[in-house]
Amino acid sequence: MVPVPDKLPLTVAVIALNAEAQLGELLASVAFADEVLVVDSGSTDGTVALAEARGARVVRQAWLGFGRQKQFAVAAARNDWVLCLDVDERVTPRLADSIRQALAGGRYKAWRMARRNRFLGAWLSHGEGYPDWSLRLFHRAHAGWSNDEVHEAVLTTSEVGRLDGDLLHDSAEDVSTYMAKQNRYTTLHAQALYRQGVRAGYARLFVNPAVRFLKFYFLKLGFLDGGPGFAHVVIGCNNTFHKYLKLIELQRAGR
Repeated sequence: MVPVPDKLPLTVAVIALNAEAQLGELLASVAFADEVLVVDSGSTDGTVALAEARGARVVRQAWLGFGRQKQFAVAAARNDWVLCLDVDERVTPRLADSIRQALAGGRYKAWRMARRNRFLGAWLSHGEGYPDWSLRLFHRAHAGWSNDEVHEAVLTTSEVGRLDGDLLHDSAEDVSTYMAKQNRYTTLHAQALYRQGVRAGYARLFVNPAVRFLKFYFLKLGFLDGGPGFAHVVIGCNNTFHKYLKLIELQRAGR
């Protein structure tokens, strides 16, 4: 086995806004990286002070949209290997060990990890909640974030590996806050689709949510997560419905 140092030549890149309540746990889970970079878009709480006190480097950048903000963080990193995380995520010890071995082995230039979502107090194990494979670890010469304002993704032409261990996602939001965020996301997504020339008819308001429910609740076994799993899938279907409804509204307004 190739020996690895205590601190990996890796930058953990985080975008943050008023994240004081969540940032501490994230920082504690990524102590294996030799740099943690927090790109702050105007926090008014103790986010910046907490990050600096924990040894993170803070860069201030006005909000650019999710994709561009994350790519700004990647470009500002001091290392070529970057692990991009959200403030409400945590790296498990098993995932940390897997990251160490991935960087030591050098087989791939981009890696996916299984993301486990917590919803209504329960860690989901099926449906949309898990494994929710997410590409977050990559060498920035071989991958980077899309420019999408929402539903951004890492783009790469390299072969992508899979890491062992989970990335825990615990937003700690109440249902009202969660739904308000989903409402903002569906608006941004509808606007992006409209700009891309995508058009929709009323049939999509039924077909797409129905297909999504069948896929995640039955085929992906979301029903095994009980009430929280059902609610999580239904909210996802509701998001699909509202995204296309908003797109139809934009189409009508643009006539």
